[in-house]
Amino acid sequence: MNGVPRRAAPARFRRGASLLPALFTTGNLFLGFWAMVKTLHGQYEDAAPLIGWAIVLDMLDGRIARLTGTSSEFGGELDSLADAISFGVAPALLAYSWGFSTLPRVGWLAAFLFVVCGVLRLARFNVQRNVVDGRFFVGLPIPAAAAQVAAWVNLFPDPLALRAHVTLALALIVVLSFLMVSTFRYSSFKKFDLRARRSYTAVLGIALLLLVVALHPAWVLLAMASLYWLSGPALYVAGMFRRRTGPPPAVLAGEEAPQLRW
Repeated sequence: MNGVPRRAAPARFRRGASLLPALFTTGNLFLGFWAMVKTLHGQYEDAAPLIGWAIVLDMLDGRIARLTGTSSEFGGELDSLADAISFGVAPALLAYSWGFSTLPRVGWLAAFLFVVCGVLRLARFNVQRNVVDGRFFVGLPIPAAAAQVAAWVNLFPDPLALRAHVTLALALIVVLSFLMVSTFRYSSFKKFDLRARRSYTAVLGIALLLLVVALHPAWVLLAMASLYWLSGPALYVAGMFRRRTGPPPAVLAGEEAPQLRW
């Protein structure tokens, strides 16, 4: 008799814990849909932060699933579907309504390119989830691309009017789209462990970062989003440079060095 409640309690706890990641994913989806509603009403200064908060929930749902041991194939698929809405459709609609209304034909094509590349990025991630190095993402993650769009609109919420600004925004959307389906590697930060020996330094760095964000949130968030998507091409170029300027091949023991002939 006493053994039944002891076995049932962990089972009930596990079933309850399994709902937590799904709740965070649903919150992510809700914020993405709310951002689209705000965009349709022309409230861009409200739509951009909603996408940012959706990114926060997206970062938390996977970690909560791993902490509670409730990761599942269903949760992964639900997360991808929510990401397609919150970080694909929502930022594309925001970018089109905010910046491309003066160029309707080219503008909606650029926005659609963002959605297509984002969905392709999610599909590739799903099929390569267990076969790639967990320390890196292959291609720019779709939340990072959405963060760049949201950061720009958050800093400059007024609709774009100048042709030069519209052209710059179009170029940015196209670049972000192709980076999502590229093979550039981006850090996933999944191996970041606060329990390591250097955790005190990491905690101090996080505290300083939060302080800077609190002082100048719009500019700091834009800088963080920009540095992240630029890190992929930068690391690729640095890797090519290291390969070209690497050390010469070592001479094996007993092997004479090549003689120079004039």
